Amino acid sequence: MTVETSESARVLALERLGVLDTDPEERFDRVTRLTQRLFGVPMASVTMVDTDRQWRKSFVGLDGPVAQREGAFCDVTIRASRTLVVEDAAADPQFADNPFVQGDPHLRFYAGHPLEAPGGERVGTLCVLDVVPHEFTDADRGVLRDLALWVQGELQRDAELDRAGEVQRGLLPRLPPDLDGYRVAARCLPARGVGGDFYDWSAVPGGTAFVLADVMGKGMAAAIVAASARAALRTGVRDPDLPRGVAEADEALTADLEGTSTFVTAWCGVLDPPTGALTSVDAGHGIVTLLHADGRRERLAGDGLPLGVLPEMTRGVRTATLGRGDRLVVASDGLVDLLASLGLPGGDPTALTPDERPPGPHGAELQQLARDVVQAPDAQATLDAFLAVAAGRYLPDDLTVLVVERAA
Repeated sequence: MTVETSESARVLALERLGVLDTDPEERFDRVTRLTQRLFGVPMASVTMVDTDRQWRKSFVGLDGPVAQREGAFCDVTIRASRTLVVEDAAADPQFADNPFVQGDPHLRFYAGHPLEAPGGERVGTLCVLDVVPHEFTDADRGVLRDLALWVQGELQRDAELDRAGEVQRGLLPRLPPDLDGYRVAARCLPARGVGGDFYDWSAVPGGTAFVLADVMGKGMAAAIVAASARAALRTGVRDPDLPRGVAEADEALTADLEGTSTFVTAWCGVLDPPTGALTSVDAGHGIVTLLHADGRRERLAGDGLPLGVLPEMTRGVRTATLGRGDRLVVASDGLVDLLASLGLPGGDPTALTPDERPPGPHGAELQQLARDVVQAPDAQATLDAFLAVAAGRYLPDDLTVLVVERAA
């Protein structure tokens, strides 16, 4: 491998970490403060070495997050796989003429340990610095290495979550179902890199099945359970007797759910495209609304318990009809939580009305959301209206919305 290729791979690995130019985070600042205190130095930094600059994710005692790469001690550190220690830079032939020694901040002491990306590429350092010389023992090297591995674990954990998120998104349907006279749109926004919400659709005897489910909790644990729930429900909705199929999926999931002390809410529906007839079973979900073309709103809430609560329970079936111009909207409770945080009473999406402004500082925004939903020309625009409210906001829970529209 050439030097140029190696450096390109290193920079690409750094970019894939997604850490450059991000906001400060307490999990990194905590390590930096601890490192500075342990070694009794005025300066400490978690430094990423970019193409032509150093960028500090966290730092103490330095004048800003960006510095030049040329001549940097950290640039030397990432070229080796061990801790670099310079006890007195002014007396070290390699560093005596260094611009950071001769000029600001007039460094005399440096110790840094490289940080690696998941593929082993050295992308940065955890380092300590001072303007006076220091002795640095083997025990000190060991402590700095351990602290650097702590930081490295945080960086790699994010990368693992990103990869897991890519895998989870790959399990969601990539294309809308091929239904003549219908438009379908859906999106899942995990509160973290991965989540416990999912949506699905598949061809089944009697039409097309749709599923939206929500595993209690967030993050990796919920995502693992969601993968099992998706497989079980995809099999369950193929049963011509939908309540029986959901019950069988519940039974199949019982061991997993009991072992993790969690449960899954789910809405499962089978649509007969020629007639618009919709048969559904609600397992503790309840956030299902039929928006009729004439402006009426029909709540399709069910009374079944979530999966994993009482596996032997028989859930009832509900029927409805999608007329021309009607839209079915199914959401996870992440949407309810978001709307509640904006002041909508109960967070109930069906309470959104274009003619009435809810109280509170976000009342106008909520009223505009109601207008956008009502005026949306199709399923995708309806979905986009809900997603616009979530854009740029902290999501307290995974948020998923599915819209099925029968063309007018």
